[in-house]
Amino acid sequence: MSTSALSGTRRTRRPVGEPADVRALPPHENALARRFAQLALELHDSGGIEETVGAVVEFALQALNCSHAGVALTTNRGRELEIPAVTHPVVAEIYQLQVGGGKGPLTESMRDHAIVRVRDTATDHRWPEWAATVRALGVRSVLDMPLTTGKAPVVGVLGLYSAQPDAFGPDDEAIAHILARHASVAVATTRHETTLAAAVDARKLVGQAMGILMERFNLDGDRAFAILKRYSQDTNTKLRDVAQELIDTRRLPH
Repeated sequence: MSTSALSGTRRTRRPVGEPADVRALPPHENALARRFAQLALELHDSGGIEETVGAVVEFALQALNCSHAGVALTTNRGRELEIPAVTHPVVAEIYQLQVGGGKGPLTESMRDHAIVRVRDTATDHRWPEWAATVRALGVRSVLDMPLTTGKAPVVGVLGLYSAQPDAFGPDDEAIAHILARHASVAVATTRHETTLAAAVDARKLVGQAMGILMERFNLDGDRAFAILKRYSQDTNTKLRDVAQELIDTRRLPH
């Protein structure tokens, strides 16, 4: 597929009511563009991280020359990995080889914010142990695409795998890049919304706990908050959890 065709604007007569950038494409590329548009809607409407990346890997199987696909996401400020979506258990095995500092294309893609392609695990010598294990799992070619929204840190990697050597060409890479950008924005947005929701929930809990202390001990708001904060520090417990325990038990943690 010509990647330039996806963004082309040919001057042709078009049916009324359809977007010009979709109508101008050849039929097979038109269908792909429509699937991308549908994917964008699905990612926008997804309810969480797992649903978001699940839609991405399923789309990858439809649009790309891959046997398996998966997404690995960074957690704990990039020091750990979680694997929320794979299309086959073998992908999780491949990811596990690189968890905890293991060498391989996933690690390099995250570290360098770069696309990493393995044309053939039988002839690639960059990570011999990784390549031998992955080849034994039936995978011959790999394309790892970083999930990033620009200057922000890499949030994860979209991994594409094929049982055939040299399965991924320039067109596959171009489509994977677009897919990765969709996924990056969706994951970043979902995480941001989750963080905001958790912050709002925490403020509500702390406010309820402060109200209990103020009523029980005739305290003002500043004093009630100071007590919660001191218990949080003394017990090495998150302020939110201190508030939750006070609400649940009507007692502060010991």
